[in-house]
Formats: sequence, structure tokens, C-alpha cells
Amino acid sequence: MQRRIFLSGVPVTAAFAMLGTSARASLQSLSEGDAAAGVRAALERGAIAAVGLLGKTDGFLGNPKVRIELPGFLHDAQRLLQMTGQQRRIDELVTAMNRAAEAAVPEAKSLLVNAVKKMSVEDARQIVTGGDDSATRFFATKTREPLTERFLPIVTRATQKVSLADKYNAVAAKALALGLLKKEDANVQEYVTSRALDGLYLMIGEEERKIRQDPIGTGSAILKKVFGSLK
Repeated sequence: MQRRIFLSGVPVTAAFAMLGTSARASLQSLSEGDAAAGVRAALERGAIAAVGLLGKTDGFLGNPKVRIELPGFLHDAQRLLQMTGQQRRIDELVTAMNRAAEAAVPEAKSLLVNAVKKMSVEDARQIVTGGDDSATRFFATKTREPLTERFLPIVTRATQKVSLADKYNAVAAKALALGLLKKEDANVQEYVTSRALDGLYLMIGEEERKIRQDPIGTGSAILKKVFGSLK
């Protein structure tokens, strides 16, 4: 027998009081197993797609949504550096930062998929009834810390190939002392790692919204059943 989905003791249909009658009825009819399976399918699909988009040449550098630029005042100072003939070196550093992110992102796949497999029914409930980015927030909560540990060594090796990276850290340290730069941006390796993860979660969010907006187009029966019921 199918069980109605509850969120913190309240039926999902109450949380969706503003939905149409047919949508509420469809959502009520879902079993917890269907909801959990649908969410897992959506999360795994979105995560793998995002990793595929970003973990390749120009995945970051060629995508203005996630391209990693110099932070804070260093970005603002680019014009001055350009005037002093430093454009080539700036481009070299920016390219190296983005290439480092592209090299690190494939490491995320196994952790993201593992997070999906360990997802609880309660997690599934919250994602089904959450906003367009609820699955993305789930990933960020579950994986940001361990992915930071995985990404940082890869980013460090990649940025060490560019001599300007050390100079960035020296200048950034002085800028931090003067209050011109945020602490998390004062080390190029940590800055790139953080921006790489931001980009990854952003692209997962985009994939999640596609699934919610067009679950039928995914070709997945379970995604159609779960997210199609919220239409």
C-alpha cells in the first residue's frame, strides 16, 4: 500500500496548498519510495551532467557563468596592469586558474553520486517540496567540505605551474592586511577551489531546474512521475 509523503509531520499536500487540485492529488498519491527514487535519479542526473560540462577544456574558461576571474581589487586593478604591459601575464594566470578548476571537477563525480546513494527519505521529502535549488543545496551541504579537500591539492599542482601564482599570493597577503581583499580570496589555490565549487553547484542547479521544468523531456519515467506531479 502506498504511503502519503509527510514533511515534519505535515502532509506534503498542506505544504502545497497553493497548487491546483489535480497537482495536489497527484503529489498525494506518490509513495515515499517513488519520491526518494525520483529525487535520487534527478540528483545523479544533474550532478553527472554538471561534472561533464565543467570537467573538460574550457568548461570554466569558456563559460561566462562560471569563468574564474581575479577577485576584488585585483580584478579592478587589471586595467592598470594592462597599461603597464602585464596583460599577457594576467591572461596566463586567469587561464591557469580556470584550467585548475577544470582539472579538479572530475574528482567530484564519485562523491556526488555517493551522497545521492546515502540520501535519506527525509532528504528526499525536503527536496521534492523545496524550491528549484533544494537539491543543489543538499549537495553543497553534504559535499562542499570533502570536495574542498579533494580539489585543493589538484588546484595547487595546476597553479604552481604559473610563477605568477606565488606573486598573486604575496600581493593578496598585503591587500588582506589593508582590508582590500577578503580572507578567503587571499590565497590563489583556496580562491580557485572555492570558485570551482561555486561553479559546480551553479551548474547542478541549472540541471535541476531543467528537470523540474521539463521532467517528461528527461525520458525518465520516475522523474516524470515525481516532478511531473508538481506541475
